[in-house]
Amino acid sequence: MDDVDAVQAQIARNMLTSGDWVTARLDGIPYLEKAPLIYWLMAICFKIFGTYDWVARIPVVASALALAWLTTAFGIWAFGKRAGLYAGLCISTCVGLFLFTRILIPDVMLTANVTLSMWAFLRAIDPQEHRPRLWAFLLAASLGISLLLKSLIGIVFPVAAGLIYLAITRQLFERKVWKRLRPLSGTLIVFAIAAPWHILATLRNPPYFDLTFRSIPGEYHGFLWFYFMNEQVLRFLNLRYPRDYNTVPLLWFWLLHFIWLLPWSAYLPAIAKLNYRPIDRAGCARLLALAWAGFILVFFTFSTTQEYYSMPCYPALALLIGSAMATGGAWIRRGTRVLCAILLCAALAAGTLWFLVRNVPAPGDISSALSQNPAAYTLSLGHIEDLTLKSFAYLRTPLLVAAVAFLIGGIGTFRFTGKKVFYSASIMMVVFFQAARLALVVFDPYMSSRPLADALLRSPEGKLIVDHHYYELSSVFFYANRDA
Repeated sequence: MDDVDAVQAQIARNMLTSGDWVTARLDGIPYLEKAPLIYWLMAICFKIFGTYDWVARIPVVASALALAWLTTAFGIWAFGKRAGLYAGLCISTCVGLFLFTRILIPDVMLTANVTLSMWAFLRAIDPQEHRPRLWAFLLAASLGISLLLKSLIGIVFPVAAGLIYLAITRQLFERKVWKRLRPLSGTLIVFAIAAPWHILATLRNPPYFDLTFRSIPGEYHGFLWFYFMNEQVLRFLNLRYPRDYNTVPLLWFWLLHFIWLLPWSAYLPAIAKLNYRPIDRAGCARLLALAWAGFILVFFTFSTTQEYYSMPCYPALALLIGSAMATGGAWIRRGTRVLCAILLCAALAAGTLWFLVRNVPAPGDISSALSQNPAAYTLSLGHIEDLTLKSFAYLRTPLLVAAVAFLIGGIGTFRFTGKKVFYSASIMMVVFFQAARLALVVFDPYMSSRPLADALLRSPEGKLIVDHHYYELSSVFFYANRDA
C-alpha cells in the first residue's frame, strides 16, 4: 500500500543496497524518526528471498505467530492448559491483531517482545523458579531489543508495569527480589544490544547534544534531538513538528478496544470477578497483567494516540480473558449471550447490505464510488470514512462471506456452551478474516499506486518527477525502484 507500507520497505531496500545499516534513508534523505530493527529484519529477508512486497511482511508475520505462541505459553504456565489455550485463541483471532498486522509497522513485534519481557520478569522473581538468572537475562535481552524496535516506549512499558507490580505486592524494596532480577548485569546486556546503534547514529548525524524543547520548521538539531526529543518527548506532549499525525479522541480510544478485542471483549466484564491476590502463580500473573494493561491504557490517556498504539496491552487482556473463560461462571454465560446478540445483529446488517447492493452496477474499481476525507488519513484506519453505500456494491463477496461468518458465530454461541462456544467463535473469526482479506483485495487499486509503477516500468527510462507528497505515492518508488 501507499504510505507507511511502501516507505518502510523502501527504507529497508535502501539499507541493503547502500550498505549503510546505521542511518535510514528515504529518497536520499536521512530518515531518523524510527528505530532500525524492523528495517534490518526486512533487509535481511530481502537478501535471502529477494526484494518483493510479500518478503517485506515476513518479520510481521513471524512476530504475530510468536505473539500467539508466547501468550499461549504464558497462560499455560500461569493458569493451566485450558486458560492458556483460550488466551492464545483470544490474541490470535481478535479483530485488532488482524487489522494492525495488515500495516507494515513494528507494533506487533514490540507487543511480542513486551509479552516476553513480562513473562521473563514474573519467572525471574518466582521463588519456585530454578533458573532465575536465565529469565533475568532473557528479560534484559528483550528490553534491549524493544529499544531497537520502538525506542524508549519499548522499555517504559515493561519496566513501569514491573515496578507497579512490585509496589503493589510490597516487594519493591526486597533485596532478594532484586538479586534475582540482576539489574546490574541486566543493564549491561541492554546497553550491549541497544547502545552501539544509538552511538553510531549520533556520531554520523551531528550535532550531538542539542536537546532543546523548541521544534520549529527549518531548524535541525541532529540525531539525538530529532530521535529522542522530537519523536519521543515532544510527540508525547503533542508538540512535535511537523504535526503530520492525528490523534484518536480519548473516548473513542477507550471504546475502540471493545472492537479491537472482538469477539472476546464480550467477556471483559468477567475479569472483574477474577482473584487478583498474589498468593499463588495464577494470582500473581493476573495482577501483573492488570498492571501491564492498566499502565499502557492510562499512559496513552495523557498522550497523542493512534488506534494501534495500545497493542502491547492486548496480550495482558487476552491472558485475563482466557483465565476468566477457563474459570467460567455467570459472567461468562452473560458474555456469551451478549456476543450472540452482537453476532446475529452483525449477520443481519451484513446480509441486508449485500441484499441492497446485489444488483447495483460496479464498473471499474472501487475508487470511483468512494468519498474523500483526507483529514482522516493520518489515522491508520482513516480510509474507512471514505466508504459510501454505492461502494459496498464492489464488496458484495466480502459482505456475503462476512454475513456467513457472523451467522456461524451467532448460531454457535446460541446453541453451544463451554468450550464449544469459544471454538465456534474462533472458527467464525477465521471465516471473517477471509472476508476482510477479500475486501482488502478490492481496495488494492485505491490504496496502492502499483498500476502506475507498472506503467512506468513499461515506459522508456527517464527522470521521475512527482508533484505530490512522497507518502501518498510511495508504492510507485518501491515497485519501480526509482527515486524522485
